[in-house]
Amino acid sequence: MFGNPDPKKLEKMMKKLNMNIQQIEADVVVIKTKAKNIVISKPEVMLTNMMGRDVYQITGEVSESQQVNEEDIRMVMEKTGKDRDAVVRKLEELNNDLARAIIELREAEGDKK
Repeated sequence: MFGNPDPKKLEKMMKKLNMNIQQIEADVVVIKTKAKNIVISKPEVMLTNMMGRDVYQITGEVSESQQVNEEDIRMVMEKTGKDRDAVVRKLEELNNDLARAIIELREAEGDKK
């Protein structure tokens, strides 16, 4: 029905209906769930107060990544000797691919020698 409305036009229309709307500048929006992270890049975020409650409308490019498991982090740390932060970054980068994370972290160690 509305398609992809222009945020500025939408804001004007909502103001006419006495709805307080503001646009929030954001670089990225991350929604963390138990199973995965939903990452919204190039987001357009609108905040509306409706009946005393803040309502956020977010549009943008969506991608998903699995949540990094604590057991996986410990295992990769043991196999590579790397610190937790390095392991978490690598697992997030590789979408929780344990084998590849171990290989790449070990190769990075070999480059330093």
